[in-house]
Amino acid sequence: MVEERIEDGHRIAQLLASELTGRERGPLAALSVGDADPDVTPTADGAFAYGVDRDGDRLAAVCVQPERAYVEVEVAVEAAADAARDAGLRVRPKAVEPPRALVFVESGAAVKRAADVLAAVAEAAE
Repeated sequence: MVEERIEDGHRIAQLLASELTGRERGPLAALSVGDADPDVTPTADGAFAYGVDRDGDRLAAVCVQPERAYVEVEVAVEAAADAARDAGLRVRPKAVEPPRALVFVESGAAVKRAADVLAAVAEAAE
């Protein structure tokens, strides 16, 4: 059993990208990683690592902080918030127009749950 817990924002974002691009079926199969910055340096406010797109439309952005990553969901915000809460992930609204939701991915173990949130977003945005 692995004892090490991954709590590096850059590595968490990499794991999430792998999870998103590794699916051949289901709602994640239509998603792609766009505008990726492989050399992104995590910042306290969160540095843009890559976008999550479907058919050329941006659904979310993944940003990295030193100890975690977060997904800034741009569409189907309510579906994202509900799915994140159901998955046990911390979520909060971002007060911008149009509104967005921030879903925090605080460890490598939370990556699959974050991918499930993005699947819910993709389904709700159809």
